Amino acid sequence: MIHTPTKRLLRVCSLVLTTLFLSAPALLAQAEEKASADKNALQKWVLDGGWPMILIGLTIVALLALSVFNFINLTKPKFCPDDLKAALLDHMLNCRVRSAIELAASHPSYLGRMLAYSLPNIDATKPEDLGRDAVEDAIADFTINESRKNMVWINYIALIAQAAPMLGLFGTVYGMVGAFSSLSTTGSADPAALAGDIQIALLTTFWGLLTAIPSLVAYFFFKNRLNNLVADSHHIVEELINASIQTVNQDAYLAKIPEGIAV
Repeated sequence: MIHTPTKRLLRVCSLVLTTLFLSAPALLAQAEEKASADKNALQKWVLDGGWPMILIGLTIVALLALSVFNFINLTKPKFCPDDLKAALLDHMLNCRVRSAIELAASHPSYLGRMLAYSLPNIDATKPEDLGRDAVEDAIADFTINESRKNMVWINYIALIAQAAPMLGLFGTVYGMVGAFSSLSTTGSADPAALAGDIQIALLTTFWGLLTAIPSLVAYFFFKNRLNNLVADSHHIVEELINASIQTVNQDAYLAKIPEGIAV
């Protein structure tokens, strides 16, 4: 004999199974309808653009890849990390220039490479400025070479911003050529054929502009970001050199303080 709780459980299970069985066709139909709608949207906005959409799609992929690369590459830890700045400032305040050069040379950041390239130009025979002019010339040379390397990847984004509208225009011309070709072949306007060719023209223009506008924004964003990071690195170098100059000339500086002013 089956107990009452077991009977209730069996009734619930049978009710659920019956409901699922009866609603399964409707659920399947709804899923197929949704998939069909998604497919229609893909067909309407992408596939109907024809093979020129492949070229525009490649530019979109390139834009995404370059944006991710620049986001990873143009960061403060890769240019002027705080821990390196603090360690270098300690060396320069104590005039340990050789130790600062060794530390900078062992660090892969932009600031480390800049200092490893420029600090060897410090001239200890010129205590008044430690040969600042030679150091600044070396910094300028380093900045030009490094900025050229970093700007390569940013300029590719500018290239996409210029090429994407051209690809869209190419698709527009391609679609219009197809439309006029249909008119010349049949001698009459076939609405279906004309609509397909015009759709190619409009879709490629749409996606070309949709790619070019974010590319232009990304180009100026990453360019300004690079300029700001380089400027921060230059400011740190100036701060380090000034720290050493102040330490070297500390006695002379104190001697120039007017009498009666406490130090």
